[in-house]
Amino acid sequence: MATQTTTADTRKSRQGERRVVSNIVRGSIGNLIEWYDWYAYTAFSVYFAAAFFPSGDQTAQLLNTAAVFAVGFLMRPIGGWVLGRYADRRGRRSALTLSVTLMAAGSLIVALTPSYDTIGVVAPVLLVTARLLQGLSVGGEYSTSATYMSEVASPGRRGYYSSFQYVTLIAGQLTALGLQIILQQLLSDTQMESWGWRIAFVVGAAGAIVVLWLRRGMDESESFERLAAEAEKGSGPARGSLRMLLSYPRQCLIVVGLTMGGTLFFYTYTTYLQKFMVNTSGIAKPTAAWINFFALLVFVLLQPVMGLLSDRIGRRPMLIGFGVLGAIVVVPSLTLLSHTSDPLYAFLLMVGPLAVSSLYTSISAVVKAELFPTSIRALGVGLPYALTVALFGGTAEYVALWFKDAGHESWYFYYVTACVLVSLLVYIRMRETSDGSPLESEAKD
Repeated sequence: MATQTTTADTRKSRQGERRVVSNIVRGSIGNLIEWYDWYAYTAFSVYFAAAFFPSGDQTAQLLNTAAVFAVGFLMRPIGGWVLGRYADRRGRRSALTLSVTLMAAGSLIVALTPSYDTIGVVAPVLLVTARLLQGLSVGGEYSTSATYMSEVASPGRRGYYSSFQYVTLIAGQLTALGLQIILQQLLSDTQMESWGWRIAFVVGAAGAIVVLWLRRGMDESESFERLAAEAEKGSGPARGSLRMLLSYPRQCLIVVGLTMGGTLFFYTYTTYLQKFMVNTSGIAKPTAAWINFFALLVFVLLQPVMGLLSDRIGRRPMLIGFGVLGAIVVVPSLTLLSHTSDPLYAFLLMVGPLAVSSLYTSISAVVKAELFPTSIRALGVGLPYALTVALFGGTAEYVALWFKDAGHESWYFYYVTACVLVSLLVYIRMRETSDGSPLESEAKD
């Protein structure tokens, strides 16, 4: 009898683990497509900048596209608020489905908008509209995805499973770069600048429609279902309100502090570095794309390894390691990269800092989720995070290009270092968030 019971428990445990994996995969694929759509903009902006803005020198046109990129980030706090509140009130699955619908709409607008030469100022207006929709989508996607993955993950393995949020986030960028490389082989520069870049946004819109169908089959998280059941009985706490979020000021400030340096560092060495290689190092566009692709491939493989490590040693030591190494590596790596056009050397100067960044990115989502209770988790993760990313991550390219245009490009290197040092102070002072237990319905004091 005992043997039969043990066998039944083992079978049930395996079935439960398979269900966890199924939900993580469905959520991750959707996350991949969302971030592919988001990063396709920056990957292909070197080709479509001239299509949406008046003719001028390359740096000026890239400044315009970087400004629109930053505008998209301004919508992320609104997305974190609106969709975070929606996720805390209506469910994680419903919010994830809504976010991918908004992303599909934004990609279609970019794909179908005529050039500036054809419709004049309406072209950049439509581009901004599309990025506003995508910013709203991504603002809600990050917080809801982080919340969902942490809630459905097995106890003691949250770091590992939650790391797949950044696996798919970076894989989305890799997919955009991969498609760019393929199109560069098939089309001439003239064809890429004329119409080839539109293919990327058509692919993104089509992928989002597929994800819309996949996400309908996801399970709702048990944490949210328990909370919803309590609410129906009138015994549960209020959900998803700003007033309730303000009762967790320490947690909100921790999210801001730990995100500040991490997000600026991440966007510097991912979205901006390709432009840096082309515009400063003088590396050819196709070569820069290959360097970025292989460096990001290494980066994506490091995420689950670091997530698993965090389940063993805790989140705080990982963050402190990032803060120390990140502050050391920025100035020398970017200075050396600005003086080389050698592809292998450039790859090493990119992949080294990305390995440092993985100490932060692999656990960024789960640390934030572990700070808040179920009733306010999506909004708590989403709003303070999105505000910080909009201020520091979303402006990374623009600030870097502004310094370059002003003739003081190296000042940007010290700006990134200073922000990482501020976050390091937060990492040192914060408490450990992981104890290996299921996510509780109440946050720790």
